[in-house]
Parts: sequence; C-alpha cells; structure tokens
Amino acid sequence: MRFTHYALAASLTLILFGMAGCGGSSDQEELQQWMTEQRNATRPKVEPLPEPTKFSPQAYGQEGSIEPFSNQKLAQALKRDSNQVTANAALITPELSRRKEALEASPLDAVVMVGSLIKGGQPVALVRVDNLIYQVRAGNYLGQNYGRITKVTETSLSLREIVQDAAGEWIERPATLQLLEGSK
Repeated sequence: MRFTHYALAASLTLILFGMAGCGGSSDQEELQQWMTEQRNATRPKVEPLPEPTKFSPQAYGQEGSIEPFSNQKLAQALKRDSNQVTANAALITPELSRRKEALEASPLDAVVMVGSLIKGGQPVALVRVDNLIYQVRAGNYLGQNYGRITKVTETSLSLREIVQDAAGEWIERPATLQLLEGSK
C-alpha cells in the first residue's frame, strides 16, 4: 500500500516537472527568431561554369598505311592468331595420344615429396600420394595437368605442366615440389 503511494507521488512530481518545462513559450519564440535570422543571413555561393574548350579536329596522317578497320588488317590479325593456336595445340596433341600414368590421377597439391635417392646413377624422388610412396624420375608424369618431371634434386623436383589460360589457349607452366621436412 505504502509502495503505491510513493509511486503515485513520484509520477505526479515527474508530470509537474514536465509541464513546467513546456511552459516556457518565450524560449521557443527566441529559437524561431534565431532560425529566421540564420536563414536570411545564409547566401548560397554558386561558382560560374568554365567556358567549354573549343574542339579542333586533327587531320589523319596515316593515309599510306593500312587502315585500322580494314579487311586487310583483320586478315593479318586472324592469320597471326591461327598460327599461335596451331603452335599451342602442338603442345597438347602428343599428351592426348599417350597412355596416362598412375600418378596423373591425383592433383599436384595432393602429392608430397618425402625423400630422394640415387638409383642406377640417376636421381629418384620419393613422393607420397594417399599414404603410398612412389619412386619418380625425370621423364615421369605427375598431376592432372600433363605435368612431366624435368629435374630431380635432393630437395625438390621440377616439372612442366600444360594448362589452359583464361583465353582457352594451351600454355606451359613450370611447377616445383619441395622436400617436406620432418614428414612421417
């Protein structure tokens, strides 16, 4: 009971303070007057636009050369591109006709070099794929991008991959596998 009397008294006090704060109409008149003065004192600054530059056409001085949009220029570009495509296609043709080796089924990032040795006077790399160890040497194929091993050292093996670039052309790309230190 006593609690409700205190709550009622507190609510009435807040209402009285709120009404006392709203009663000052002279403050609002001062605020309106200040806003009117500020609005009248503000003047926009508009910069004039610069004069447009005069266009002066230039004469074409390449009359004797091939026009950039002529059929002759297009024929030259197509001939150059077809020669490039033929050269790039020569990269992949022998790769498609040979039988794939076992290690070409795994992507190159799944292959780990874990050691090397000399066998028959030639360096041999030991690689691990799916917890199986394989011996590879220069000339073997590795990875899914027609990767052919070009060099085996004690700490790495180098290979040449044949991949397609963004335009769909076949290009050579070098890749290297480094020896994994402390492998189990």
